[in-house]
Amino acid sequence: MQKYLATAARVLLAQLFLLQVVALIVGFTSNPDGYQQYQAGLGSLGLPGIFAPLIIFVNFVGGLALLLGYKTKAFALFMAIYIVALTLLLKLPVLQYLAIAGGLLLLYVNPNTACSLDNCKKKA
Repeated sequence: MQKYLATAARVLLAQLFLLQVVALIVGFTSNPDGYQQYQAGLGSLGLPGIFAPLIIFVNFVGGLALLLGYKTKAFALFMAIYIVALTLLLKLPVLQYLAIAGGLLLLYVNPNTACSLDNCKKKA
């Protein structure tokens, strides 16, 4: 049962990052200036526009790795550090994003989840 609850936590944490990417892409395609507005929004928060594709890439790759359970321990730690750094850089709501980082750290401590690519490699 514990493995399945950890799997649910892994999938729910992954959807935070993946849905953000989907929302950004939908915004970019529905508005011709969407990407430039996103870069300008980052710039208004003190982050150069060059970070826009990097943020999208990290959210996509990290979210996908968590969703599939690929190198769960490493990606959970990386995404926890990433989310804390992004929170401090962009001055996001601290308690909300620290809670997400806490969930990722729990996943780092307990990376053995059901339905993951990590488990497929161990059995092969």
